[in-house]
Amino acid sequence: MVDKFLLKFWKKILRKFDQHPYTKYQADCFYQKAVEKNLHNLPIISPEDINLVDLVKKEGVAITTLDQLGIISTPDLLESAHILMPKISQNVLSHSNEIVIHASPQQIMEYPKIFLWGVEQRLLNIIENFLGVPVAYQGVYFRQDIANELEAGSRLWHIDQEDRKILKIIIYLNDVSENNGPFQYISKSLTSEIAYTLKYTSGYIPDKIMQKIISSAIYKSCTGMAGTVIIADTASIFHRGKPPITSDRFTLFFDYTTRRYKQALYGTSTLPYKDLLLLSKHISETQKKCIFW
Repeated sequence: MVDKFLLKFWKKILRKFDQHPYTKYQADCFYQKAVEKNLHNLPIISPEDINLVDLVKKEGVAITTLDQLGIISTPDLLESAHILMPKISQNVLSHSNEIVIHASPQQIMEYPKIFLWGVEQRLLNIIENFLGVPVAYQGVYFRQDIANELEAGSRLWHIDQEDRKILKIIIYLNDVSENNGPFQYISKSLTSEIAYTLKYTSGYIPDKIMQKIISSAIYKSCTGMAGTVIIADTASIFHRGKPPITSDRFTLFFDYTTRRYKQALYGTSTLPYKDLLLLSKHISETQKKCIFW
């Protein structure tokens, strides 16, 4: 109990230090030097993938589909995900006050093709072109967001703080309309203005507070059929999961950052080290470096 309190207190101190203007300036300089150093090492990507990267840089979000991405292991991913979906649902009754149920690390290990989809080389190439520096793969979350209309946690507006640039690849596993809990965001340019108005540095903002700043008509909802893919820089945009009303939402969240020590403040991979060793036995050295950064 004491250890947890001290750890929480220490992380709070470190976050404040990280948000200090001088610390941020030094970190910006370090990052820019790293980007310049890595510029000639960036992987070559297709014109279609360049368009995705440019859109995320400009807007904060790009939307595509699994079919359009054409990742070779996608059929294996979907087969595993559809087998696992009902197994997650079995846990809902015992978590009636929760807003989301996650697949456990043990369940992810039973279906390793879900985790390994996240290190497909084409994806890593796209992500590195966005980040500008080598990729750290933080893992995958298999989520069932429960249709109980509760506004809490990630259903409140926030900007992710783990890194300067964060890329999340979100896959809808069922059809998502306005009433099924779509990923919502506020464009990158407006986010900067709102953050300045609210003097925002971290934490969650209730929707009723956000609507005092801007009209909800400005919100952008990412609706789509099963197989819709959302690529989002969640460190540069206000975003949330809109509370589902009519039915639960099933999604996969693949998380990527730069290879920075700051991750220690927020946790690292979604899986234990011993599991990562097992999963990485048959992948390339480049892919391994993204896992064991």
